[in-house]
Amino acid sequence: MGLFSKRLGVDLGTINVLIYENGQIVLQEPTLVALTTEDERIVDFGQPAREMLGKVDEEDIQVIRPLQNGVIADYEVTEAMLRYFFGKIAGRIRLFRPTVAISVPYGVTSVEKRAVIEAAIEAGAREVIPISEPLAAAIGAGLPVSTPAGDMVVNVGGGITEAAVISMNNIVRAESGRTGGLRQDEAIILYVRRKYNLIIGQPTAESIKIQVGAAVDLPEQMSMDIQGRDTVSGLPRTVSISTGEVVEALMEPLSAIAAVVKAVLANTPPELASDIIDRGIVLTGGGALLRGMDIYLTRQTDVPVYRADNPLIAVAVGAGRALEDPALLRRITQGYG
Repeated sequence: MGLFSKRLGVDLGTINVLIYENGQIVLQEPTLVALTTEDERIVDFGQPAREMLGKVDEEDIQVIRPLQNGVIADYEVTEAMLRYFFGKIAGRIRLFRPTVAISVPYGVTSVEKRAVIEAAIEAGAREVIPISEPLAAAIGAGLPVSTPAGDMVVNVGGGITEAAVISMNNIVRAESGRTGGLRQDEAIILYVRRKYNLIIGQPTAESIKIQVGAAVDLPEQMSMDIQGRDTVSGLPRTVSISTGEVVEALMEPLSAIAAVVKAVLANTPPELASDIIDRGIVLTGGGALLRGMDIYLTRQTDVPVYRADNPLIAVAVGAGRALEDPALLRRITQGYG
C-alpha cells in the first residue's frame, strides 16, 4: 500500500506523537528512543523504548526524549523516529510521500520551526505545513476559530503549556511556559523522596498522577501502593500515597500553568475578554486529563474552564482537519508557514 494522497495531521509532542488520518488517530506512540550508550545506535522507538525506562543498564542503553519543551533537542534521532512512525502507517513500500500538517509551539523561533519541517521532510514527507499548536488544539476541540468572537484554549502538554486567544483564524494573544506533565512527574518524585525517603522513577510518578492524582481536593480520596528504593537502607520498600498528597505535591507546577493562563487574560483586549468570560476557556492536551484541572483553573482565573471532549488528541485532530479543509488551511497559515 503506497502513500497515495495521504494527508497526515501530526502532533509532535514532548511525551507522545499522535498521527491523524481520514477522521481517526492512526498512531499514538511515546516520544522515546532507545540508543546504545557507546555508539548511539538506535535500538527501538515508542512503546518498546518506554518499557525500557528505568529497567536497562544506562551504561549499555539510554532511553532519551528527542524533544524537550516542545522543540527538537536531537535532530537526527527525531528524524529517525518520524521515519519509523511514518513507515508504520504507510507500510514498507512507499509509492507516494504524504502531505503533513505538523504542530509547532506558538513561541518557537524560526530556526526551531525550520528544524521540525526539515526533519519531517527527511523522514519521508512530500510537503510539510507547520501549524501553531494552540490553533490546532482549538480546531481539534471544535471551536469556531473563523468567527470574530474570541475563543481561548489552554493546551497542557508534556513539556510546555500554551494559552491562546483566537479570533478570525488568528492567535490574538498567547503565552507559553515550560511546564507540563513532565514537570508534574518531577514534583511527585521530589515529594515522595522528601516525605518517605523513597526514590521512584518517572514511570511510577506518572502512574501515581494518572491513578490517584488530582489538581484539587476531591470528595472521595483514593490511594495506591507504590514501590521504590529506600534512600537510607538502599532496599526496596512499599508505601501508600493518597490523592491529597498528590494535590500537595503538584501545587508548584500547577501554579506555573495558572500563571501562563493569567498572563494571556491580562493582555487580552476588553471585547475579546468579554467573549471569553461568556464562552469559557477550553482545556486540551494530556494535562487536561488530570482530575479537577478544569476546576483548579476556574478557581484561579474566575473564568469558566471546560475540558475538551478528547483533550489528548485535539492537536493531532486539528492539524488533520485543517489539512482536509483547503480554505481553512489557507486562512490559518497566511504569514505563518
